[in-house]
Amino acid sequence: MFFLMLFFLITSTLISPSVIKLTLPSSKYHQTVRKTEISISITKELQYYINNDAVAPSNIEAELIKRITDKENVTVVIRCDSSVPVQELVNILQTGNKLKIKMILATKAPNA
Repeated sequence: MFFLMLFFLITSTLISPSVIKLTLPSSKYHQTVRKTEISISITKELQYYINNDAVAPSNIEAELIKRITDKENVTVVIRCDSSVPVQELVNILQTGNKLKIKMILATKAPNA
């Protein structure tokens, strides 16, 4: 029994949907996205990732264009550390606005 529990603990840490360490801002309200999802992550060190692939800030727009096949059914989820300056977030949102794609900001529940 102990080995079974140990197995599940080890495999659950290996199957992590996002391995980039971020402290998300909190929100009282939440919504789950079920469409095609592209993730943009910004760490507190201002390192940018698209779906866990490191990307230079200047290449975000080009990378998004490559990855988007259907603008109507894609949602870009922005996951940024709570310590990231707001201007970095605004720059990403402006890119999404320019490309006319839906973008949302990932948050965590206040007690999480």
